[in-house]
Amino acid sequence: MDMIQAMKERHMVRKYTEEKIPKDLVDKLNARIKMNNDKHGLSIKLVLNDGDALSDEVNLVLSKNVNNFFVMAGRPGDDEKCGYAGADLMIYAQSIGLNTWWVGGQYNHKRAQKEAEGAVPVGIIAVGFGETQGRPHDSKSASEVSSYEGTAPKWFEDGIEAALLAPTAKAAQAFTIEGQGTRVHINCDNGVFSAVDTGIIRYHFELGANGASFEWI
Repeated sequence: MDMIQAMKERHMVRKYTEEKIPKDLVDKLNARIKMNNDKHGLSIKLVLNDGDALSDEVNLVLSKNVNNFFVMAGRPGDDEKCGYAGADLMIYAQSIGLNTWWVGGQYNHKRAQKEAEGAVPVGIIAVGFGETQGRPHDSKSASEVSSYEGTAPKWFEDGIEAALLAPTAKAAQAFTIEGQGTRVHINCDNGVFSAVDTGIIRYHFELGANGASFEWI
């Protein structure tokens, strides 16, 4: 499955089967982590077969078998980079047959900090074989989150469509994207999650724009 199709099919999954991730897929995930760490200067780590990822209340009420997870960590101020890299990992995981769930608040902070080995965690991403494939989240319309000076080109419209597929904290979709010519600006106001959400949305927009030549301003 290519990344654009995987982006369209990826939905939040909170409940997983007990099936372990096979070695060949673990190797692929670790290679993708290394690519993102090298590219962005991050300290992302994959933790396997460990049921201590989430806070107790989330484990009891919302989730099931969250035993594998990415610790999304970097240096202070790397929140947006973590969001961008996390979006890549979630969609890549979907492309190789796995499901994911970005957990930005109710994760086990002490456990994540231990795995981060001195880096700063901004969240975790559960990964594994979901009991279901999840379902699309409720979404705003393109006109509610975007504007373009003049007639919007197809790459911009496709980018907005992709941005609306992005998971955001509290499902808020608290962002706007403006375009003029080949210049694009994003603004996100979602409290402490703003920078991470910005990175996630930027990645989705770029993937949806599918190689179009534009610049972020």
